[in-house]
Amino acid sequence: MAQTIEGECEARFARVRQAFVENFERRGEVGAAVAVTVGGRPVVDLWGGHMDGSRTRLWQRDTIVNVWSTTKGLCALCAHRLADQGKLDFEAPVAKYWPEFGVAGKESMPVKFLLSHKAGLAAIRTPLKLEDQFNWNKVTNELARQEPWWQPGTRHGYHAITFGWLVGEVVRRISGRSLGTYFRDEIATPLDADAYIGFGPELDPRVAEILPAPAPKPGEPNILMDLLKDPESVSAKAINNPPNAIATETVNSRPWRAAEIPGANGHSTARALARIYGVLACGGELHGVRLISSGNLPRCYAEQSKGMDEVLKIPTRFSLGFMLSQPGAEFGPNPRSFGHPGAGGSLGFADLDAKIGFGYVMNQMGDSATSLIDPRCAALINAVYASL
Repeated sequence: MAQTIEGECEARFARVRQAFVENFERRGEVGAAVAVTVGGRPVVDLWGGHMDGSRTRLWQRDTIVNVWSTTKGLCALCAHRLADQGKLDFEAPVAKYWPEFGVAGKESMPVKFLLSHKAGLAAIRTPLKLEDQFNWNKVTNELARQEPWWQPGTRHGYHAITFGWLVGEVVRRISGRSLGTYFRDEIATPLDADAYIGFGPELDPRVAEILPAPAPKPGEPNILMDLLKDPESVSAKAINNPPNAIATETVNSRPWRAAEIPGANGHSTARALARIYGVLACGGELHGVRLISSGNLPRCYAEQSKGMDEVLKIPTRFSLGFMLSQPGAEFGPNPRSFGHPGAGGSLGFADLDAKIGFGYVMNQMGDSATSLIDPRCAALINAVYASL
């Protein structure tokens, strides 16, 4: 049966539409959306498929879905906005803004280590109950009193969930607003971007159901299972403390949607991601809305961490809060690109050289065992640049 694709796509970007169709026909897509802006102008805004595994609810123009770690880029942008306004100094000790943090060897740790995954706080050591991850004070208190897993600044390791609590608490201490509220007030609402970090039940009818990734075939690599082999390791605790922290039934629940977990539980349309990153790609200001000034944009793509990741056990590369391109996981061909992928496939990024804002969201989790960028998303990115 031919897949019905809704939305708009300029003729010049017909390759993107074709790649999007092929994702359904050949790459296991269930429901998804892709959006692209060039020079701040929408050129692709497509959606299709179904919101649920039983394929009874069609994906709509305003369908939102959990975008996992793509949320980290939105969280990081909040910190960059405060820094741009002179309210946050990335070189200053975290304890300047969050005094309780300055213990257990963290007294002089600079804020930049939180954003570049160098803090050594990639997991909470204390065993947590599932409901603990929905309690902001509980998790931030645990992180504040904890000794780092490694000497801060000497190595980097992906702070899979804790990133959002660490950066978010600094934002909260400075702004007086929770990270989700700050993001809504300062970024999403001014841009009319349909993206949320924590929301009420009124939006539930618009939320697509997250569908688990297919099990690897015998002999295929399984990064997730490899990370969980030693339950007491930082790798295992980063993604499985509490147990079932990111299980499908957890992320499809009302408590997950209501909580602010800025490392993992943002919900968005592709259009919203492309709009936000599209503003950054145009110098940080567009249509009278300034997110950050152009002079501070280089901090978004200046490399801070590179090499073998202490948590993921694969090479990763980061700026202050954003993932950067690396071999096999490129955000296009240009050096001034930055953004963040999410588990299973979602991605938002900006390319300052081509002035591109890109957003892709989906509900069928992909197998991320071979690359940081899902093959469905890579096909769309390649089609975008082939169309320029």
